[in-house]
Amino acid sequence: MRIGIMGAMNEEVAPLISDIKNRTQEDIGVRTYHSGLLYDKDVVVTASGWGKTASASAATTLLVHCGAEIIILFGVAGAASGELNIGDVIVAKDLIHHDLDPSPIFPKYQVPLLGMSRFETDTRLRNYAISAVKKFISSGIIEHSIDNPARFHITKPAIYQGLIASGDQFISSTDVLSQLRNVFPDIKCVEMEGASVAQVCYEHKIPLAVVKVISDKADKSAKTDFPLFLSKVISHYSRGIIQNFLDQL
Repeated sequence: MRIGIMGAMNEEVAPLISDIKNRTQEDIGVRTYHSGLLYDKDVVVTASGWGKTASASAATTLLVHCGAEIIILFGVAGAASGELNIGDVIVAKDLIHHDLDPSPIFPKYQVPLLGMSRFETDTRLRNYAISAVKKFISSGIIEHSIDNPARFHITKPAIYQGLIASGDQFISSTDVLSQLRNVFPDIKCVEMEGASVAQVCYEHKIPLAVVKVISDKADKSAKTDFPLFLSKVISHYSRGIIQNFLDQL
């Protein structure tokens, strides 16, 4: 079984790419797809770039050209729930395009012709992801591997599952977050890729797991917290969580 792994940015997948054995790479369009053995599993890994169009394109290439039979989307997200802290992990139960509005022809948020607005992740893979995150958190890697984790406000990361909302905007406004919470009371985090990848996987009947690490609170501090978390922290999460996930397949 070939496993497709993707993130929006190089920082999210670079540790995985460096761990691939017998690695080969192929440039397709503007992206590079890295294939080989990752922790003894056949994988192809890529960074899609930001946004829903980029991630949908990358996911489609993973499935149609590279032969991926499942997809794991990993990366960072902004907290949309007040209970979340930087460093917490969200495993998506379902995903929605929060900026999609085809009304009045179709209901708001519903994808035309598909007749649905929420895309649910694969139950088995979701359970694997939860187990992988729990094992990673209990290992204490974060406390011992990150230089001064307190400056990122990371103490004991928590794990949640729920709704992830995707849109083509980097959210750094409490007003926008309040509006989203009013519409989607069960929302956990916001990002820019998940729902489009979920839609591609739904259309191709491919199992999907989505794991997102909270890098910021999606408020005015996001422009500072996000790049710092990306450069200093996310690599520790990606290697640990993905290895634990693949061990279960």
